[in-house]
Amino acid sequence: MSRRRRCKRQLVKFIQHIHQLVTGTLNSDNEDEEQDRTMVRHRRHVDLERLLNQSHFTRRELQILYRGFKSECPSGLVNEDTFKTIYAQFFPGGDVSKYAHFLFSAFDTDQNGIVSFEEFIRGLSVLLRGSAEEKLCWAFNLYDLNKDGHITKEEMLDIVKAIYDMMGKNIPPLLKEEIPRQHVEIFFQKMDQNQDGVVTVEEFIDTCQKDENIMKSIGIFENTI
Repeated sequence: MSRRRRCKRQLVKFIQHIHQLVTGTLNSDNEDEEQDRTMVRHRRHVDLERLLNQSHFTRRELQILYRGFKSECPSGLVNEDTFKTIYAQFFPGGDVSKYAHFLFSAFDTDQNGIVSFEEFIRGLSVLLRGSAEEKLCWAFNLYDLNKDGHITKEEMLDIVKAIYDMMGKNIPPLLKEEIPRQHVEIFFQKMDQNQDGVVTVEEFIDTCQKDENIMKSIGIFENTI
């Protein structure tokens, strides 16, 4: 079996670990000492103490996630093609390519085309354990496609259209373009508080916190992670 196929198989197991974290069904065992030794052997790549400080995960949770991530992907790195392949399994009725690209970019904080274990853990920590404001900041970064600190109407439209494509909405072609645009027009008009044509992170957070409907709509990304 090729390394790429083994890596993809292991990432499926890794995502199952994530599900267990969310549902609280992680099994307890006596492998902590062994996992500590494993992380020490690879400390050149992963600094456990630093991740404890940078995430909302416990030492035990990080050990389990690390073991799953590294057991058959020893480089500890995931490229975009692998990320898309894994993500597509969860949305078989839609086209995930665009949204997975945007999501990968949000995790790839140094924008080098690779997501490391550390980058994935930091993003996952915010999405699963972060405060409402932390999650909104992460969502802002997802929508800010060119990472210039502002969201344009075109960027927001690209994300919303990608979500429709991924969810496999059964919408006629003409409406498939129009419905996302209508949603974006409403959202953007509320968010662009000073009407300068872009949305800042402050405007984004303030608007979302004040508008329950927008908060739920922006929260789509939590259900598609």
